[in-house]
Amino acid sequence: MAYVVTEDCIACGSCIDECPVDAIAEGDIYTIDAEACTDCGSCADVCPTEAIHPA
Repeated sequence: MAYVVTEDCIACGSCIDECPVDAIAEGDIYTIDAEACTDCGSCADVCPTEAIHPA
């Protein structure tokens, strides 16, 4: 099960460096590639707005 980014994302970049498989793409609201995501939760742990959740 991959993680997803909600509309609460403020595109701060905190999650980008935490992803060990580079599954997060930048944008107005970041997105997570479900095929690449390993469900580790590192991104969710550092998100200041709690915008990242399991799908």
